[in-house]
Amino acid sequence: MALGKGAWLLVGAMAAACIVLIGPGAPGDAPVARPMPVKAVKDIVPNRAMTWNICNPCKESNADRAAEIARYAPQVIGLQESCVRDVEKIRDYLERRHGLVYHVEYGMVLLNKDRCGGMPWSPGAFGQAILSAAPMKDRVNVEYPDGGSEDRGYMAVTTTVGGKPVRVFNTHLAQRRQESFRAAQTRVLAAEVARHDRAIVLGDFNAVPTAPELSPLWKLATDTDPRCRPASTVDCEASTDWQLKFDYIFLRGVSPLAHGMHPSEDSDHHLLHADVKTA
Repeated sequence: MALGKGAWLLVGAMAAACIVLIGPGAPGDAPVARPMPVKAVKDIVPNRAMTWNICNPCKESNADRAAEIARYAPQVIGLQESCVRDVEKIRDYLERRHGLVYHVEYGMVLLNKDRCGGMPWSPGAFGQAILSAAPMKDRVNVEYPDGGSEDRGYMAVTTTVGGKPVRVFNTHLAQRRQESFRAAQTRVLAAEVARHDRAIVLGDFNAVPTAPELSPLWKLATDTDPRCRPASTVDCEASTDWQLKFDYIFLRGVSPLAHGMHPSEDSDHHLLHADVKTA
């Protein structure tokens, strides 16, 4: 049956309306009117290490902390001033919201209800933690003989960075004006680092690069920023809100490729990450 001019106009109008509603056809007979794809989650960077003092008791959102970590998606992360409950939530947010799956090991040195919550008979554990995309083994947790005004220590694990096994350390040294305590702690840490041909040492050292107490580590390792040295005329990048470098990624038997220092709204310490070559 032939259609009159008015009928053809009606058919054309209906077709145009359909295009507006469902969109034009896609090449190759692809389905139309499908929802926009979700933005892809960044993959974990296999040769990247990160250190971050997450600040406690700052009472920041663990979801926000996880989002900051996910922005750089490191292979391995050392957290300081961390509570077990917070680390568990951060790991869960990383997986559920960002698709990044991490193993976790703890190096807690203190039971502290004020910092970490919990009941008086079951206070939260406070100290360091390491998150790694690869499995970890041979964990050790050492409390320094004297932490100063607060118990301090280091932890170490063996994991994979850049496809190679690496001994990864995470530490938090005594507070800013406790140089003698930090000197003793650094000697303990350096003696253990020296046993390994390939090591990454993460942490908040509460000392600037020229501080004498860091000399045992400078003798063994280099900073992820190749320009940053104790006697360098180049200013090392500040890693804290008070414009001092306290946070380090020391490398032993590992070569630096690139690094980034990122101020954080969730902590008084910046996030520091390093891309390295372990071959």
